[in-house]
Amino acid sequence: MNLSYQSYRLKFKIPGGTSRGILKEKETFLLRLEMKDEKETEFFGEIGLFRGLSFEDHPQFEKKLQSICDHFDFENENWWDELREFPSIQFGLEQIIQAKEIYSGRKPKDEFNPILFPSDFTAGKTGIPINGLIWMGDVDFMKNQISEKLNQNFRCLKLKIGVNWEEEIKILQKLRKEFNPDDLEIRVDANGGFDFIKAKKVLDQLAELNIHSIEQPIKAGQIQEMAELCAITPTPIALDEELIGVVDLEQKKKLLETLNPQFIILKPSLVGGWKGSQEWIDLAKNQSSGWWITSALESNIGLNAIAQWTFTLGNPMPQGLGTGSLFENNFYSRLKVQKAQLFFV
Repeated sequence: MNLSYQSYRLKFKIPGGTSRGILKEKETFLLRLEMKDEKETEFFGEIGLFRGLSFEDHPQFEKKLQSICDHFDFENENWWDELREFPSIQFGLEQIIQAKEIYSGRKPKDEFNPILFPSDFTAGKTGIPINGLIWMGDVDFMKNQISEKLNQNFRCLKLKIGVNWEEEIKILQKLRKEFNPDDLEIRVDANGGFDFIKAKKVLDQLAELNIHSIEQPIKAGQIQEMAELCAITPTPIALDEELIGVVDLEQKKKLLETLNPQFIILKPSLVGGWKGSQEWIDLAKNQSSGWWITSALESNIGLNAIAQWTFTLGNPMPQGLGTGSLFENNFYSRLKVQKAQLFFV
């Protein structure tokens, strides 16, 4: 067996606006396992490092990745715990190992779209409800995106906010005037774009509009302030960036007990793949916090792995998995969005 990796830059069809700036491309890493057999079998996994956001985004990352490719022991049952400091690598290896086990002695029909978790989803019988993602931009740009998503039968929209709140709330007010909460669920994602004082005001304004939830209203790491917001908020708060870098199980438990959020949002590439996400889910359930799964701008290779696993969890809430069409140089995918659901076809 030969394990190797390569960098790959995904290019956005249309630059994506967030409170952290405009995204024009997204670097990712592809993990490749070549089996020394007659069929020349290959398995691929995606290591979705997110520059500027991932916990392991530091100069030693690729050195560690190369060392793993040179020395990884597939017989080592403790490998995942030994790599807690490298969540995206954990996820890439999970994909490789799962494919290797599922296709023992067989070659996948499509190495980029292997069936990792056989289900009604991979059989094409059932889809996964997803939200429609609205990127930041000027008012007309955001309105055009909203119209497009509504025409595609989306009834759950997620809007990026936190750059120009005065204009953003006007859009939300118009949306809510046209659609009541039973007809349209609205989520917003601030990416830490507000300070503590402003966030309290924003939470009140969102409550007046029956907004489902707000992701990360203030920057991560402000534990006392976030705990206060979660305790007093009239609008449910969903923690996202706050979870990144919290890799020890006891630390995870302490964080959730301290903040007691209404929801947590899990990006497998950023929190240790399937196993790391499941740790968070189990802890959230213990204190009645809700949760859902979101992709982190992976290519279709990583999105395929996230979607198949997500379906097995049985969460009926709309998930954040509709990002496969954002890139002009993505890989072929069997994932298709139809009527606001993600299908494997």
